Amino acid sequence: MLLKVQALTAGASFGVVNNQFGFPISGSSNLIVVVEACTNLVNPVWCPLSTFRLSEGASYFSDPQWAKYPGRFYRVRWP
Repeated sequence: MLLKVQALTAGASFGVVNNQFGFPISGSSNLIVVVEACTNLVNPVWCPLSTFRLSEGASYFSDPQWAKYPGRFYRVRWP
């Protein structure tokens, strides 16, 4: 089975909404994904922020802590 996951970066639901940075994620139905963040891509230390199941192939991630960092990078992976 081919597993596919992507963060959707186009559209009104990407970016700051209700004072939280977030983005929709699409992928294979019922796939469990982890969203991680780091603040430095030269020496990255990825920290898990959220783990969830892509119900019907989609979900939405939001980061209520985003404003505490001058720059934050995100990645989506599955365990």
